[in-house]
Amino acid sequence: MVVGISNKFKKGNMTLWGVVLSAVLFLSLNIFSNNMFRAIQIDLTEGRLFTLSEGTRKVLKKVDEPITARLYFSAILGEQSPTHKRYYERVRELLEQYVNITGGRFRLQIFNPEPFSDDEDSAVAYGLSGIPINELGDLGYFGLAASNSTDDKEVIPFFSPEREAFLEYDLTKLVLGLATPKKKTVGVLSSLPINGGFLPGAGNRPRWSVIEQINEFYQVQPISPDEPVIPEDIGVLMVVHPKKLSPQIKYAIDQFVLRGGKALVFVDPAAEADMPPMTYVPGKSEFGDIMQKWGVELREGKVAGDIDAARRVNVRVGGQVAIADYVGWLALRPGNFDREDAVMADLKVLNIGTAGILDKVKNGKTTLKPLIKTGMRSMAIDADKFSGQPDVIGIFRSFKPGGEQLTLAARIIGKPDTAFPDGPPKISAKKKQKAGLKAKMKDTKNERPKEHLNVAVDDIQVIIVADVDMLHDRLWVNAQDLMGKRLLLPFANNADFVISAIENLLGGSSLNELRGRTISNRPFHLVREIRQAAELRFRSKEQELQKELETVRGELNKMISREERTPGDLILKPEDRDRIEKARERMVAIRKELRSVQHELRKDIDKLDSWLKFFNIAAIPLILALGTLVFAMLRRFRRRGGVVETA
Repeated sequence: MVVGISNKFKKGNMTLWGVVLSAVLFLSLNIFSNNMFRAIQIDLTEGRLFTLSEGTRKVLKKVDEPITARLYFSAILGEQSPTHKRYYERVRELLEQYVNITGGRFRLQIFNPEPFSDDEDSAVAYGLSGIPINELGDLGYFGLAASNSTDDKEVIPFFSPEREAFLEYDLTKLVLGLATPKKKTVGVLSSLPINGGFLPGAGNRPRWSVIEQINEFYQVQPISPDEPVIPEDIGVLMVVHPKKLSPQIKYAIDQFVLRGGKALVFVDPAAEADMPPMTYVPGKSEFGDIMQKWGVELREGKVAGDIDAARRVNVRVGGQVAIADYVGWLALRPGNFDREDAVMADLKVLNIGTAGILDKVKNGKTTLKPLIKTGMRSMAIDADKFSGQPDVIGIFRSFKPGGEQLTLAARIIGKPDTAFPDGPPKISAKKKQKAGLKAKMKDTKNERPKEHLNVAVDDIQVIIVADVDMLHDRLWVNAQDLMGKRLLLPFANNADFVISAIENLLGGSSLNELRGRTISNRPFHLVREIRQAAELRFRSKEQELQKELETVRGELNKMISREERTPGDLILKPEDRDRIEKARERMVAIRKELRSVQHELRKDIDKLDSWLKFFNIAAIPLILALGTLVFAMLRRFRRRGGVVETA
């Protein structure tokens, strides 16, 4: 008996020690793996959103002087807001990767700016913004201040969780600004108020957000259309909606490009951003003479439509708001881009509005390399249809796909001739005097007359885009005011495309990859095709019923008005009352039929939705249950077979 108890006691001790050793081993392995494999990450997200892009690595390798980043995060903010706490961990981990890649040249310091502390004073001195965290008015901080060895500073006042998808972009842009403090110059010449400033009748207008984005990377220099020269320090000349340009500035652009200058040109047959208030007629770019020599032309009076890329907009139909595909406003995606070109490599979506069509000039001396195209179900639409209040549904209903892709943006390669074979255009005596006065007011050593070129010295570097409206804020960005700071929340890659094109023309593409990872919106292509097919079938019937309803309603209102003016039944005849009742019955019938048509628009989509719900909710469990049942039956059958063989 004693021996049995002793054996049981020993077995109990061994079991206890086994449990203790297992727990210790488990904790040790977790601590060891947490320290040893902390840098090892597996990113399974589409687009590898949590993996440093090659563009960021290129920027970090350029860091050849110390950069100190000071990350401020209030612990009390993390306690009250788990969202900000999680985002802080994401920011800190990303910055630690920057430290590792640069070998310590990028330094990270972390501060907890508690109320009334030295760290809070430091955060305020750097320009960081705080948000109220309690009733006492204490502020919580979550921002970054960085500086280089020459005391250049870059600041992110507050990390907004709404901008988390752009985190790597913002941080790498900050590092690039400190690593290469001397910015190259981008000249912007436009007939639109894209650079901001005072406008008669409108007062001071801010510059467009796309110019603000460019200014974060480059020095933006506005160029007046009245200037007869392009300054030599211009790295890229950005021409936007050229109209009524003088021959002198056209000649300057021509010679600038032929001498090897880079140009990014935006033209448009129907620029909605250039629409006079009373006429509501989109403006037309005037640059055909220069483009002809470059070997490209803007198709006269035509706008590119694409039924597959059409954006959904609200339209008013019969006094009600409906949703329809606007084939003149397009949301273009990777399938529309030349993915082999560095400019388009990683962009996700570009929103354009009433864009033109680029065609190659016959017998031209250059090559037209398309960067952006429509899909196969496209059509060239008359630009006149987009004047005033466009009939969105009417344009959609009359849409007939042409079965070919239309070019919306292209790179020009080759050695074209000048558009001024007779040399510089003549200048009037008055303009000469004005130019002479300007020359006396500034150093003109960079504006000395140069030898006229009849042919490009080398392959020109020009990108032409057949849309101006894509630069306007409404097509790509929402601007919000955050504690007195203007916060841009892009919903399309329009500005990214512009900066990517500028970088490419200048010979660098460090930020291309990470820029294209900012948009994660994925459309349901099958649902879109089903919806468009249904709309094509039922929109005409809906319009017919809507017109009939308006006619019957008008007749009914007239008869009711007559009845109200009649004091008794002496004048209003019985047949008139019958007509009123029949009109009311017809209105009810039309409304019922109209609801039926509108229901048909949704029927196929609802059917697809039901099937998707079935597959997501019921199909997988049913398949697993069926598989389990089959497996059990096979196993039972095999056992029976074994019994028979043994017997």
